[in-house]
Amino acid sequence: MNNVDLQGLRRIVGAVARLRSETVREVTVRSDLRQLKAELESGLILVVSAERDEQGRPYLAVDVVEAAREPAVKQQIEVRFD
Repeated sequence: MNNVDLQGLRRIVGAVARLRSETVREVTVRSDLRQLKAELESGLILVVSAERDEQGRPYLAVDVVEAAREPAVKQQIEVRFD
């Protein structure tokens, strides 16, 4: 196993460790079966994708992201001209 594989494995373990004691709210699978998205009650989203590296070898990419808690409108800056 080379360093890239080991780093990727550590990243996957770290992402999945965040999911302990989570409850799945909804799961969506792409029609081409290359990606799975699981939305959790806490607002976290697990995304598992089947991808290919530069040499064309398949691998799994796993990410855990947090959904935006506030609407985008509140994240905008309001500027007033007098």
